Amino acid sequence: MRALDYLPLHLDLRGRPCLVVGGGALAERKIELLLRAGARVRVVAKASGAAVRTLAAQGAVQLHERGYAPTDVQGQRLVVAATDDAAVNAQVFADCEAAGIWANTVDAPELCSAIFPAIIDRGSVQASVSTGGRSPTLARVLRGWLEARLPQGAGVLAAFAAERRARVKAALPDVRRRRQFWDRTLTGAVAERLFGGDEAGAEQAFADALDGAKAGAATGLVALVGAGPGDPELLTLRGLRLLQQADAVLYDNLVDKRLLDFARREAERIYVGRRASASAGAEAETELGGEAGAERRFPGNRQAAINELLFARASQGECVVRLKGGDPFIFGRGGEEVEDLAAKGVDVVVVPGITAALGAASYAGVPLTHRDVAQSVRFITGHRVDGEVRLDWPELVTPNQTLVIYMGLLGLPEIAAKLVAQGMDPKTPALLVEKATLPEQREIQAPIADLPQFVARAQVQGPTVVIIGEVVNHRR
Repeated sequence: MRALDYLPLHLDLRGRPCLVVGGGALAERKIELLLRAGARVRVVAKASGAAVRTLAAQGAVQLHERGYAPTDVQGQRLVVAATDDAAVNAQVFADCEAAGIWANTVDAPELCSAIFPAIIDRGSVQASVSTGGRSPTLARVLRGWLEARLPQGAGVLAAFAAERRARVKAALPDVRRRRQFWDRTLTGAVAERLFGGDEAGAEQAFADALDGAKAGAATGLVALVGAGPGDPELLTLRGLRLLQQADAVLYDNLVDKRLLDFARREAERIYVGRRASASAGAEAETELGGEAGAERRFPGNRQAAINELLFARASQGECVVRLKGGDPFIFGRGGEEVEDLAAKGVDVVVVPGITAALGAASYAGVPLTHRDVAQSVRFITGHRVDGEVRLDWPELVTPNQTLVIYMGLLGLPEIAAKLVAQGMDPKTPALLVEKATLPEQREIQAPIADLPQFVARAQVQGPTVVIIGEVVNHRR
């Protein structure tokens, strides 16, 4: 068993006496932390900075402007040596060791019996990172990584749970069932409602979950998470958190498989795309039956089958993430899934994603609303119905407007021809972006009348986004 360099502890210093030796910049940060912890702070320093003198004038600290004396450490819970005199710092530490008092010496880990970690503060929830004083900078970097992963509402969730512990204990006397209930509650709909600021919704979700637990029923959650246009780093922090607590992840062709690496290791990955591919592989096997090859697994209405799978898994008490390319509510059929699940009483949360239009424009350097040439942006789908692209063509040739076309690759010749026929200048700049935000992203720019033949020669495979308008000429 590897020995710990330090035992991590969280100290209650409220109203406790603490001493800081030194009054300069090195001492100021430690004084601030001690005051935030509610300590009674004395400062002994031959000379003090303006910040420390201001705190003394306000009565926040006791300031003694003199040299350090060994008797200063007597009666203290914690002592910080923060002078620029190594001999004084060493003496402070030695006196603390002799008196059995915790001591911290700034920038001298060998003179520390206590370490100030990098702190992540979420109210009643706190986390800390320490390198044992070896690299405070690394500790701050690691804190930043963890801070991005810890929800801002974690403290609110902790307070919510604390206020209801007795209620849950009375309703669920069995320790195992009570632990299972809290595991689900603190990672499910209650938490998501609180994080979103919906306290009334959280209370209702909590009451429903507790009633279900008493009756032996499971309470699950479905999260529709926008996976972004491709680059895994464009996933939102909330989407990442839900992936890391998911029991099952449903994904399709438009989701970069690298995102699945962010899911917790035990989560089941279920491919629900339209066709098997090299990226899907053998994972395509699901409860819906069949083998790799989504069409055989989804007889009849494919969307209805996906909805049923989401409902079935949530009904078993699972946290289910439905990863959807781009944003769930932009040509992603997320609205249909929400309506179906809500009608069946399943808790659903929607996590927005960076939609393909925004990702493609940003990575291609196109400002969609450059104020000199575009006052509006219109998102449309070029999907063909019965072999024809059906759009309100006259509305699409409005001046000073940017058009962004999703799923327009197959219908591009028809789209270009009809736009020109409705009065769009054949020389209007247009850009097709293939596999936006991925390393293999390609961009093909040409006047709208010529774009289809350029794209055909390039043998574009998709997925694609087409941007039409004068903004294309403002590419970086």
